[in-house]
Amino acid sequence: MIPAWNCWLKFKKRLLLIVPAAALFGVTAVRTADPDWCLMYVGTYTGGESEGIYAYRFQPSSGKTISIGLVAATVNPSFFAVHPNNRFLYAVNETAGFEGKDGSISAFSINTKNGMLTFLNKVSSMGKNPCHLTVDNSGEWLIAANYSSGSVSIFSIKEEGRLGSASMFMQHSGFGKDPRRQKGPHAHSVDLSPDSRFLLVSDLGLDKVMIYRFDSVKGTLAANNPPFAKVSPGAGPRHLSFHPNGRFVYQINELNSTLTAFAYDRERGSLREIETLSTLPQGFSGSNTAAEIKVHPDGTYIYGSNRGHDSIAVFAIKGEKSLVEPVGHVSTQGRTPRHFAIDPTGNYLFAANQDSGEIVVFRINRTTGMLAASGSVLKVPKPVCVVFVPLH
Repeated sequence: MIPAWNCWLKFKKRLLLIVPAAALFGVTAVRTADPDWCLMYVGTYTGGESEGIYAYRFQPSSGKTISIGLVAATVNPSFFAVHPNNRFLYAVNETAGFEGKDGSISAFSINTKNGMLTFLNKVSSMGKNPCHLTVDNSGEWLIAANYSSGSVSIFSIKEEGRLGSASMFMQHSGFGKDPRRQKGPHAHSVDLSPDSRFLLVSDLGLDKVMIYRFDSVKGTLAANNPPFAKVSPGAGPRHLSFHPNGRFVYQINELNSTLTAFAYDRERGSLREIETLSTLPQGFSGSNTAAEIKVHPDGTYIYGSNRGHDSIAVFAIKGEKSLVEPVGHVSTQGRTPRHFAIDPTGNYLFAANQDSGEIVVFRINRTTGMLAASGSVLKVPKPVCVVFVPLH
């Protein structure tokens, strides 16, 4: 999940400068006297026009976005995790073989002056097709989900941001209802509880959210009691998002396009299903797979993306029991919104349309939760991940 960082520098008035020398690296030079800017990094599937990771500067107060350009050439950086100190960015290389076998994870340092990324090192993900990452609160451990091989790996993070050797490897086993998509385990996301005591792993192949106790001193996992929570057979859990109060978890299920709301027990690390709703409008009969989910930073709305219907589904969170109520659907104005992100102020949603090659920026109505196109469309080849980094 992406925390709701406050990237507005209220007490510092300084010049933000992308030095002209950055043009030597294919980066657009930008000079601005406004201090309230964030960096935004975009991951892509490479090949064709895409070469790796692209960056923008974003000013929440105006909604202005300025392209920096390609900041790191790397293969298929399809998901990111940002270190808690905001100095390092980690990217999966989803289909890049490591020594001819596994996928890999690349570590970069962030230059906040010009947005460039400096490559630090690369390690094997210890599995095939790594697709999701998270960093624990201490900033000492990075956790990765390997989709195709259905496994979870944990790596130490060195002081300078480099990735160290793996401290833990957990292999899932089993299968699900769908004979095509669920022949084996498919770990699709790794999310730590707000206190970093538990790790929740959405396994699309098993129709389970696996629950582990996480040791932040040793960087190891142990099976929880209970060890998992189930979703409907054939649902295909993909990603999840914690409510800001830490008492509820919302899971988006890829294969049957549903959202499952869970009550979360912070002491036991357990999940109890509250309800499950469709992410699609009534009467829709086309093919669709659900993808990303985010709870709004103020905890009042949930957003989920539909690939096929090509929309963002909007839900309201109601009452103390956090029941979910459908609000509506908004077209992403493109094809295949694999990922989206909410900016640090909670006022904008950036929808990444993978197959039409653009990120469409929407304003969020804080009263109704609905989205309105801002008029800003960012052309990026095959965008599949968006993260914000505050400039402190």
